[in-house]
Amino acid sequence: MLHTLKNEKKASILFFVILTMDILVKLNLSAFPYRYISKPPLMLLLFFYYCINTNEKRKKKKLWVILALSCFLIGDVLVIKHTDIIFLSTSLLFFALAKIFLSLRLSHESDFNIIRLLPFSIVIFAYTVFIVSFLYNSLKAFFVPALVSFFISLLLIQFAFLRKEVVGRASYLYVFFGIIFYILCESMMAIKTFKMDLPMQDILIMLFYGIAVYLIIFGIVKEHKKEHGINSF
Repeated sequence: MLHTLKNEKKASILFFVILTMDILVKLNLSAFPYRYISKPPLMLLLFFYYCINTNEKRKKKKLWVILALSCFLIGDVLVIKHTDIIFLSTSLLFFALAKIFLSLRLSHESDFNIIRLLPFSIVIFAYTVFIVSFLYNSLKAFFVPALVSFFISLLLIQFAFLRKEVVGRASYLYVFFGIIFYILCESMMAIKTFKMDLPMQDILIMLFYGIAVYLIIFGIVKEHKKEHGINSF
Protein backbone atom coordinates (compact mmCIF):
# COMPACT_ATOMS: atom_id res chain seq x y z
CA MET A 1 0.00 0.00 0.00
CA LEU A 2 2.84 2.40 0.84
CA HIS A 3 4.36 1.79 -2.60
CA THR A 4 0.99 2.56 -4.22
CA LEU A 5 0.59 5.83 -2.32
CA LYS A 6 4.08 6.95 -3.33
CA ASN A 7 3.20 6.47 -7.00
CA GLU A 8 0.99 9.27 -8.36
CA LYS A 9 -0.50 7.18 -11.18
CA LYS A 10 -1.31 4.20 -8.95
CA ALA A 11 -2.71 6.42 -6.19
CA SER A 12 -4.88 8.23 -8.75
CA ILE A 13 -6.28 4.96 -10.12
CA LEU A 14 -6.99 3.73 -6.59
CA PHE A 15 -8.74 6.99 -5.71
CA PHE A 16 -11.09 6.86 -8.70
CA VAL A 17 -11.80 3.17 -8.14
CA ILE A 18 -12.90 4.04 -4.58
CA LEU A 19 -14.90 7.00 -5.88
CA THR A 20 -16.66 4.80 -8.46
CA MET A 21 -17.50 2.23 -5.78
CA ASP A 22 -18.93 4.96 -3.55
CA ILE A 23 -21.10 6.26 -6.40
CA LEU A 24 -22.39 2.74 -7.08
CA VAL A 25 -23.16 2.27 -3.38
CA LYS A 26 -25.00 5.62 -3.36
CA LEU A 27 -27.11 4.62 -6.36
CA ASN A 28 -27.88 1.02 -5.41
CA LEU A 29 -27.70 0.51 -1.64
CA SER A 30 -29.14 2.09 1.49
CA ALA A 31 -27.20 4.89 3.17
CA PHE A 32 -26.88 2.98 6.43
CA PRO A 33 -24.54 1.23 6.85
CA TYR A 34 -23.06 1.09 3.34
CA ARG A 35 -22.29 4.78 2.67
CA TYR A 36 -20.61 5.03 6.06
CA ILE A 37 -18.25 2.31 4.84
CA SER A 38 -17.72 3.43 1.23
CA LYS A 39 -17.33 7.20 1.68
CA PRO A 40 -14.56 7.74 4.33
CA PRO A 41 -11.82 5.90 2.36
CA LEU A 42 -11.73 8.77 -0.17
CA MET A 43 -10.51 11.33 2.35
CA LEU A 44 -8.36 8.80 4.17
CA LEU A 45 -6.52 7.98 0.94
CA LEU A 46 -5.90 11.67 0.23
CA PHE A 47 -4.79 12.18 3.84
CA PHE A 48 -2.16 9.44 3.64
CA TYR A 49 -1.14 10.41 0.10
CA TYR A 50 -0.51 13.98 1.24
CA CYS A 51 1.37 13.00 4.40
CA ILE A 52 3.62 10.58 2.49
CA ASN A 53 4.38 12.76 -0.54
CA THR A 54 4.39 16.37 0.62
CA ASN A 55 7.67 18.26 0.64
CA GLU A 56 6.24 21.18 2.59
CA LYS A 57 8.75 22.29 5.22
CA ARG A 58 6.53 24.72 7.12
CA LYS A 59 4.55 22.95 9.81
CA LYS A 60 1.65 25.41 9.65
CA LYS A 61 1.13 24.74 5.94
CA LYS A 62 0.98 20.99 6.60
CA LEU A 63 -1.36 21.53 9.53
CA TRP A 64 -3.84 23.52 7.40
CA VAL A 65 -4.08 20.69 4.85
CA ILE A 66 -4.45 18.02 7.54
CA LEU A 67 -7.16 20.05 9.27
CA ALA A 68 -8.93 20.66 5.94
CA LEU A 69 -8.96 16.96 5.08
CA SER A 70 -10.16 16.10 8.60
CA CYS A 71 -13.04 18.57 8.27
CA PHE A 72 -13.92 17.23 4.81
CA LEU A 73 -13.98 13.72 6.26
CA ILE A 74 -16.32 14.69 9.11
CA GLY A 75 -18.50 16.73 6.74
CA ASP A 76 -18.70 13.78 4.33
CA VAL A 77 -19.97 11.48 7.07
CA LEU A 78 -22.48 14.01 8.39
CA VAL A 79 -23.89 15.03 5.00
CA ILE A 80 -24.91 11.43 4.24
CA LYS A 81 -27.92 12.18 6.44
CA HIS A 82 -28.55 15.61 4.89
CA THR A 83 -32.33 15.26 5.29
CA ASP A 84 -31.83 15.81 9.03
CA ILE A 85 -31.46 19.55 9.71
CA ILE A 86 -28.95 19.04 12.52
CA PHE A 87 -26.70 16.79 10.44
CA LEU A 88 -27.00 19.16 7.46
CA SER A 89 -26.16 22.23 9.55
CA THR A 90 -23.17 20.57 11.19
CA SER A 91 -21.87 19.29 7.85
CA LEU A 92 -22.06 22.83 6.41
CA LEU A 93 -19.99 24.04 9.35
CA PHE A 94 -17.26 21.47 8.78
CA PHE A 95 -17.17 22.08 5.02
CA ALA A 96 -16.84 25.81 5.72
CA LEU A 97 -13.98 25.13 8.12
CA ALA A 98 -12.29 22.92 5.52
CA LYS A 99 -12.44 25.77 2.99
CA ILE A 100 -11.02 28.22 5.54
CA PHE A 101 -8.10 25.90 6.26
CA LEU A 102 -7.47 25.47 2.52
CA SER A 103 -7.56 29.26 2.09
CA LEU A 104 -4.91 29.59 4.79
CA ARG A 105 -2.82 26.94 3.05
CA LEU A 106 -3.07 28.60 -0.36
CA SER A 107 -2.38 32.11 0.90
CA HIS A 108 1.09 33.55 0.35
CA GLU A 109 3.02 36.71 1.10
CA SER A 110 4.03 37.54 -2.47
CA ASP A 111 2.88 40.77 -4.08
CA PHE A 112 0.16 40.54 -6.71
CA ASN A 113 -1.39 42.61 -9.46
CA ILE A 114 -4.79 43.81 -8.22
CA ILE A 115 -5.78 44.91 -11.75
CA ARG A 116 -5.55 41.30 -12.93
CA LEU A 117 -7.52 40.08 -9.91
CA LEU A 118 -10.39 42.57 -10.24
CA PRO A 119 -12.15 41.21 -13.38
CA PHE A 120 -11.91 37.65 -12.08
CA SER A 121 -13.33 38.69 -8.69
CA ILE A 122 -16.26 40.46 -10.38
CA VAL A 123 -17.16 37.32 -12.37
CA ILE A 124 -16.98 35.06 -9.30
CA PHE A 125 -18.93 37.55 -7.20
CA ALA A 126 -21.64 37.77 -9.90
CA TYR A 127 -21.88 33.96 -9.93
CA THR A 128 -22.25 33.90 -6.14
CA VAL A 129 -24.98 36.57 -6.23
CA PHE A 130 -26.81 34.62 -8.95
CA ILE A 131 -26.80 31.35 -6.96
CA VAL A 132 -27.84 33.00 -3.70
CA SER A 133 -30.60 34.97 -5.48
CA PHE A 134 -31.82 31.81 -7.20
CA LEU A 135 -32.06 30.00 -3.85
CA TYR A 136 -33.18 32.97 -1.76
CA ASN A 137 -36.84 32.01 -1.26
CA SER A 138 -35.96 28.39 -0.50
CA LEU A 139 -33.09 28.88 1.94
CA LYS A 140 -35.15 30.37 4.79
CA ALA A 141 -33.21 29.73 8.03
CA PHE A 142 -30.20 28.59 5.99
CA PHE A 143 -29.85 31.91 4.16
CA VAL A 144 -27.05 33.29 6.36
CA PRO A 145 -25.10 29.99 6.58
CA ALA A 146 -25.38 29.56 2.80
CA LEU A 147 -24.26 33.15 2.21
CA VAL A 148 -21.25 32.69 4.49
CA SER A 149 -20.39 29.38 2.82
CA PHE A 150 -20.46 30.87 -0.69
CA PHE A 151 -18.46 33.88 0.53
CA ILE A 152 -15.74 31.56 1.87
CA SER A 153 -15.74 29.76 -1.49
CA LEU A 154 -15.24 33.15 -3.15
CA LEU A 155 -12.20 33.82 -0.97
CA LEU A 156 -10.85 30.32 -1.60
CA ILE A 157 -10.92 30.63 -5.37
CA GLN A 158 -9.31 34.07 -5.17
CA PHE A 159 -6.42 32.64 -3.15
CA ALA A 160 -6.11 29.85 -5.72
CA PHE A 161 -6.09 32.40 -8.57
CA LEU A 162 -3.36 34.46 -6.90
CA ARG A 163 -1.00 31.45 -6.90
CA LYS A 164 -0.53 31.76 -10.67
CA GLU A 165 2.72 33.72 -10.54
CA VAL A 166 3.99 32.04 -7.39
CA VAL A 167 3.88 28.26 -7.98
CA GLY A 168 4.52 25.91 -10.89
CA ARG A 169 1.96 25.66 -13.70
CA ALA A 170 0.86 22.10 -12.91
CA SER A 171 0.21 22.85 -9.25
CA TYR A 172 -1.65 26.05 -10.12
CA LEU A 173 -3.93 24.40 -12.68
CA TYR A 174 -4.66 21.36 -10.50
CA VAL A 175 -5.69 23.46 -7.51
CA PHE A 176 -7.54 26.14 -9.49
CA PHE A 177 -9.67 23.70 -11.48
CA GLY A 178 -10.15 21.59 -8.36
CA ILE A 179 -11.78 24.55 -6.66
CA ILE A 180 -13.89 25.25 -9.78
CA PHE A 181 -15.21 21.68 -9.56
CA TYR A 182 -15.83 22.14 -5.84
CA ILE A 183 -17.88 25.29 -6.40
CA LEU A 184 -19.93 23.51 -9.08
CA CYS A 185 -20.51 20.60 -6.70
CA GLU A 186 -21.42 22.98 -3.87
CA SER A 187 -23.87 24.86 -6.08
CA MET A 188 -25.55 21.68 -7.32
CA MET A 189 -25.81 20.33 -3.78
CA ALA A 190 -27.44 23.59 -2.63
CA ILE A 191 -29.94 23.56 -5.51
CA LYS A 192 -30.74 19.89 -4.90
CA THR A 193 -31.19 20.36 -1.14
CA PHE A 194 -33.10 23.64 -1.09
CA LYS A 195 -34.70 24.19 -4.51
CA MET A 196 -35.26 21.31 -6.92
CA ASP A 197 -33.88 18.11 -8.38
CA LEU A 198 -31.33 18.22 -11.19
CA PRO A 199 -30.61 15.69 -13.98
CA MET A 200 -28.11 13.05 -12.81
CA GLN A 201 -27.62 15.05 -9.62
CA ASP A 202 -26.34 12.24 -7.40
CA ILE A 203 -23.72 11.09 -9.88
CA LEU A 204 -22.56 14.59 -10.84
CA ILE A 205 -22.36 15.94 -7.28
CA MET A 206 -20.27 13.01 -6.08
CA LEU A 207 -18.13 12.97 -9.23
CA PHE A 208 -17.43 16.72 -9.11
CA TYR A 209 -16.67 16.54 -5.38
CA GLY A 210 -14.28 13.64 -5.86
CA ILE A 211 -12.50 15.34 -8.76
CA ALA A 212 -12.31 18.57 -6.75
CA VAL A 213 -10.60 17.21 -3.66
CA TYR A 214 -8.35 14.98 -5.79
CA LEU A 215 -7.11 17.91 -7.89
CA ILE A 216 -6.65 20.20 -4.89
CA ILE A 217 -4.59 17.75 -2.83
CA PHE A 218 -2.55 16.41 -5.73
CA GLY A 219 -1.97 19.99 -6.85
CA ILE A 220 -0.72 21.02 -3.43
CA VAL A 221 1.66 18.05 -3.39
CA LYS A 222 3.01 19.17 -6.80
CA GLU A 223 3.66 22.70 -5.55
CA HIS A 224 7.04 24.32 -5.93
CA LYS A 225 7.72 28.03 -5.60
CA LYS A 226 8.88 30.22 -8.46
CA GLU A 227 11.85 32.44 -7.78
CA HIS A 228 11.00 35.06 -10.40
CA GLY A 229 8.09 36.48 -12.34
CA ILE A 230 5.98 37.64 -9.36
CA ASN A 231 3.97 40.76 -10.12
CA SER A 232 4.14 43.79 -7.89
CA PHE A 233 1.11 45.16 -6.06
